[in-house]
Amino acid sequence: MWQVYAVLSAVFASLTAIFAKIGVSGINSNLATAIRTVIILFITWGIAFATADMRDIKSISRHTLVFLVLSGLATGASWLCYFKAMQIGQASKVAPVDKLSVVFTMILAFTFLGEPVSAKVLAGGALILIGSLVIAV
Repeated sequence: MWQVYAVLSAVFASLTAIFAKIGVSGINSNLATAIRTVIILFITWGIAFATADMRDIKSISRHTLVFLVLSGLATGASWLCYFKAMQIGQASKVAPVDKLSVVFTMILAFTFLGEPVSAKVLAGGALILIGSLVIAV
């Protein structure tokens, strides 16, 4: 089932790239990111209220909260950089370079999460890296 969500994520990320490129024309990229973030805020809190017992928020550990905050900060920085890149670059080049996050994630997952390294995963990461570099240059 995770594969379905991963493919849907890729489809929506693709639409995000196209909509972002169109949306940042003639507007400050930081303002565009802020507008997008408000929309995401309403959607995600709406889904959380509809599907989760909000009393569970009290049981979130300090450790979990710290890492969720760090993840949020990283997401915000990523979005600000992404929208600026979209504003000044071509979507067909920015999006593939942005996907280098896959390679970075692999490296960090091997290093910090102890996830297994396999020839198949390394080959896939290398292909993503090469593809991103070919498109970007």
